[in-house]
Amino acid sequence: MRPFSRLPLAGAVLSSALALSACVDLAPAYQRPEAPVAAAWPAASAPASANDASDIGWRDFVVDDRLRRVVELAIANNRDLRIALLNVENARAQYRIQDSARFPAVGGSAGFTHASTAGIATNNASVGVALSGYEIDLFGRVKNTSDAALQSWLATTEGARAARIALVASVATQWLALAADAETLRLNERTLAADRKSLELNQRMHELGAIKGLPVVQAQAAAEATRGAVAAGRAQVRQDRNALTLVVGRELPEELLPLQALPGEATVLVAVPAGLPSRTLQQRPDVLSAEHSLQAAQLDIGVARAAYFPAITLTGSAGTASASLSGLFRSGSGSWSFGPSVTLPILDGGALRAGVDSARAQRDIALATYDKTVQTAFGEVADALAVRTTLDERLAAQQAQVRASETALRFAEALFRNGGSSYLEVLDAQRGLYGAQQAGIALALAEQDNRITLYKTLGGGWKESN
Repeated sequence: MRPFSRLPLAGAVLSSALALSACVDLAPAYQRPEAPVAAAWPAASAPASANDASDIGWRDFVVDDRLRRVVELAIANNRDLRIALLNVENARAQYRIQDSARFPAVGGSAGFTHASTAGIATNNASVGVALSGYEIDLFGRVKNTSDAALQSWLATTEGARAARIALVASVATQWLALAADAETLRLNERTLAADRKSLELNQRMHELGAIKGLPVVQAQAAAEATRGAVAAGRAQVRQDRNALTLVVGRELPEELLPLQALPGEATVLVAVPAGLPSRTLQQRPDVLSAEHSLQAAQLDIGVARAAYFPAITLTGSAGTASASLSGLFRSGSGSWSFGPSVTLPILDGGALRAGVDSARAQRDIALATYDKTVQTAFGEVADALAVRTTLDERLAAQQAQVRASETALRFAEALFRNGGSSYLEVLDAQRGLYGAQQAGIALALAEQDNRITLYKTLGGGWKESN
């Protein structure tokens, strides 16, 4: 036992220990790897827009008010996104737990005991504080472990951001798919009405003896085929609504569904920012997450290297004890103890060396994963831009095809009414127009999907704050 008055000596030793912590960092210095992709995307692939992808959040990207409100509902109710955000909270808590090891843990205690032996009663009261197992971080093991946990937390945060971007894209894609299928259903319903009108006309002409029975049967077959397409279309629209409800996480009000018309301008096209693709792609959440994982693996090398060196641990306690509560704080009742312990590896059968080799291998794996993530991101953007360059021409050609098909149908109907051709030519013209109109709806959807793909592959609103 030492006098209580000498406690300042222990405090001075502890202060010195804290000052010595993390004097040496054995982790390799981190430097962001060069992007393993081409220096730039093809100039002809860049879409014409003054907007910078880094400045476009999803609320700027989504123009249609109904779709914007649906996305807001999805962000509030989607369970996958909720899980991703909870994973961020868990990773943050794990980091705080790990980071707490950098600081001394001091606990307090108080007790009172009463015992009787051979009729002799004894009392003992005590109050004290204790420092338990604090490691002096001379070689950065504790700090690097904490920093690695921080990088893991940041990687999880980027994963949640990627989940939100994917959710926005998924909701927009499903919403537009519903709009396209509803438009296709309306096309089928209009076509069915026209087929039935044509069937009635042929039946009257047959009753008047102007045509034979074959055109009537052909018209009836065409009408029945269209009726089946209408029934299938109604089922598809219901399935689309169910899928959208699942993605959003709740039932949607009818007024938010695109059941009346396919939006002509549902999104705003983002542009490729000036600069190298690596500067652009390094803002994508999956690339940032891979980079944080690489940094964590780099720090783990420092943790493994620190195991070669001595580990110094401090323990200590200070307090006061007395046979009665009233005497706890009297002179001479205090006590303190302070003692460091040193652990030094001597023979380990190569385990420490294997630990460093394993950490280096994990770092190399993380580096290869980062490179692959960047390359995948570059390829996704390049593919989306390649599609973008031909969409305007394809849309113009499709519109011209619809107009030509409408003209061909009018000519075929006129010739049939005047006896200049068979009803087969009319059916061919009807099928041609129907196919061109269906293809037009599909191409309009593809154009909107391409905008969504560009938004997603460019990192979708890097400055989005909510």
